[in-house]
Amino acid sequence: MKNTGKYRRSYFMPPEHEHRWAQREYVDKAPIWCSVDLRDGNQALVVPMSLDEKLEFFSLLVKLGFREIEIGFPAASETEYEFCRRLIEDGLIPDDVKIQVLTQSREHIIRKTFEALEGAKNAIVHLYNSTSGTHREQVFHMTKEEVTEMAVSGAKLIREFAEKTPGSFSFEYSPENFTSTEPEFALDICNAVLREWEPAPDNKVIINLPVTVELSMPHVYADQVEYMCSGLYKRENVTVSLHPHNDRGCAVADTEFGLLAGAERVEGTLFGNGERTGNVDIVTLALNMYSHGVDPGLDFSDMPSIVKIFEKVTCMHVYERQPYSGALVFAAFSGSHQDAIAKSMKLRTNDNERWNVPYLPIDPKDIGREYDGDIIRINSQSGKGGIGFLLEKKYGIVLPPKLREAVGYAIKDISDKEHRELSPADVYDAFNGTFVNIFSPLRVLEVHYKQEEGAITASVITLYHGRKSETEGHGNGRLDSVSDALMKLLGFEFTIMDYSEQALERGSKSKAMSYLEIGINGEVSWGVGVHSDIVMSSVYALVSAVNRANASRKA
Repeated sequence: MKNTGKYRRSYFMPPEHEHRWAQREYVDKAPIWCSVDLRDGNQALVVPMSLDEKLEFFSLLVKLGFREIEIGFPAASETEYEFCRRLIEDGLIPDDVKIQVLTQSREHIIRKTFEALEGAKNAIVHLYNSTSGTHREQVFHMTKEEVTEMAVSGAKLIREFAEKTPGSFSFEYSPENFTSTEPEFALDICNAVLREWEPAPDNKVIINLPVTVELSMPHVYADQVEYMCSGLYKRENVTVSLHPHNDRGCAVADTEFGLLAGAERVEGTLFGNGERTGNVDIVTLALNMYSHGVDPGLDFSDMPSIVKIFEKVTCMHVYERQPYSGALVFAAFSGSHQDAIAKSMKLRTNDNERWNVPYLPIDPKDIGREYDGDIIRINSQSGKGGIGFLLEKKYGIVLPPKLREAVGYAIKDISDKEHRELSPADVYDAFNGTFVNIFSPLRVLEVHYKQEEGAITASVITLYHGRKSETEGHGNGRLDSVSDALMKLLGFEFTIMDYSEQALERGSKSKAMSYLEIGINGEVSWGVGVHSDIVMSSVYALVSAVNRANASRKA
């Protein structure tokens, strides 16, 4: 790469970093979740959501369990203002849900914000201004003292408007571009705002530490958060919040490390929708906790429906490999993966048993995904174990081990030649078309049995290459006698090497499925028969094996 010299590290390590967070193994408690889909996520859309779409999304977020929801920037547009008023005036906000709105440190914007919030039962007013050296020098042309005064004056105005506006309000402050701000200055400006608001046990203040642009590895952010947590004014009355973006692809790691470092709250979006590379993905964060046995406090048990609503109202697409939520994240195409999953799943005795299945960090059913077609996906890379697992789970067909291999090769060959994935229905149809009740060129029309002195005689009426005939065979059992008749008719010998059967259904009209393997001159051929009579299903399996052997010999 050229021009490497034009880039340098633009973040700041705190003056003191003890790395206490590194002693913790995992996030053992769910944070306070705040969805910013309707503000941060919405402003990142090519076409922002309409009022009705925002109302539908708000309803979804409440249903999922979010109790803090940033609904917008009321002073930014008429739609944002109207949305806020609609939620309040129509009583659409549950009593245990706080709405959150964003405002800059400017008097006319703060005034408009409180006009929009009038009558709100529970609202968080979120004040922000950028604090980084780049912004101070290149955008604002202000000193640290002037930037601090901007924040404090905004905090004072918010407190004054809150005192005279009907409703119940709490406060939040974000030093925007926190991670590219000198840690000592970030701490100073946050403490200046806190002294203006005077947090109390019954009136806590949120200090939000945004990764506005991701600049460092996650451990640096953890040290920055830990430094802030140890120096905030009246820390016991402050809720430390995180708001990472994903420019380096590490937003989830940033957040998890930040929680280990002492933060108690997370602002993010469903599926990480947000500006540039996105916000932190709350779905991934929550289900990471869930995979460690920690209740995340959010309900993602019907992921397909959540994805459907999200894609509808945002016109965004949830990537197929998006952790947990993508269409392919539980899919196994590889034969060895399928075999391991299938074997492990067979050992499970109940849904509450400890989850320990290869390649699957959580049980797909816990988030509304189905085993059939979601886990085992069939293409030319698939294996006999996966194909057998799919047929058993979807259609109740339990293939003998040796037949699984033959079916596996046949199904993979179809996928390879057609160069496509096969659906469960495709696999079922291919299995039936290749192995089950194959009646050409030989078809058995009728069989009549007679028992004489411990032996069975079978009169077999057949249609072979269009010619009808009756052949008599003898044997120790019915299938043996039919086999003898068919060898006489066909003019070559074969040996029945393996046979098994199963009931496909229960009840008076149930069907039986028989699996049969024959050997001819060192080659083997499998056939499957299905009939309401178990004896006839075994005859059909024999005929299917013979016809498949005939086709193979001629090929």
